[in-house]
Amino acid sequence: MRAQRTPIHVVSSWVRRQPPKVKAFLAVVSGMAALVLLRFVVHDHDNLFVAAEAVHSIGISVLIYKLMKERTCAGLSLKSQELTAIFLAVRLYCSFVMEYDIHTLLDLATFGTTLWVIYMIRFKLKSSYMEDKDNFAIYYVVVPCAVLALLIHPSTSHHLLNRIFWAFCVYLEAVSVLPQLRVMQNTKIVEPFTAHYVFALGVARFLSCAHWVLQVLDSRGHLLVALGYGLWPSMVLISEIVQTFILADFCYYYVKSVFGGQLVLRLPSGVV
Repeated sequence: MRAQRTPIHVVSSWVRRQPPKVKAFLAVVSGMAALVLLRFVVHDHDNLFVAAEAVHSIGISVLIYKLMKERTCAGLSLKSQELTAIFLAVRLYCSFVMEYDIHTLLDLATFGTTLWVIYMIRFKLKSSYMEDKDNFAIYYVVVPCAVLALLIHPSTSHHLLNRIFWAFCVYLEAVSVLPQLRVMQNTKIVEPFTAHYVFALGVARFLSCAHWVLQVLDSRGHLLVALGYGLWPSMVLISEIVQTFILADFCYYYVKSVFGGQLVLRLPSGVV
């Protein structure tokens, strides 16, 4: 007797059969629908930023649990953690010299946690580190981000070097997850805790992106003007959108796996 297929399986099968252009269109439509829903459901859009930080913290907590209880770092990218440490260090410097606020404290806590994760992978759990799978060359993202920061940066009254640093950390944050996606692409199988961590990153970045987009819409574009002139305001918004779409494909397969009752996430070839 043929097993009855659930609606989620029917929809996912239909989406999987569509050509790339249709999938991209569906992703854009889904994103816009989610933004419209959030705009009416969440009245204070600053709460979206708080929610993004909270979800990110949950993801980090899952990562810490994996390292401490499972005593393995298999499936984790050391290079992604190093890129995260780099952009957080630069952003902390910029926060101290440009605008010190509550987000500085949050970044400081995340930076400390990231350094601890790097220490655990490099020394305590080195035997389980999949170095051969973590083969993304980080200069492929660091160098372009540095060049882009030299060309496009804030037009504020701060020192030029500080403005370039600020732009660099914005661009680097947008692509810092790429080495982690490469590891998952190489292994094809993602164990639960790593999948939960990366999914939390995806949700956090979507909420952060939604916060910025809705703020721009509510201010009728005045927020972009407040960020400065030239290409910089647009690049800030584009960076937020890029962060979201980089993880969108993975989040789709994560949700599909959860609804399918699979504890281990299996990624098709070329999904990342």
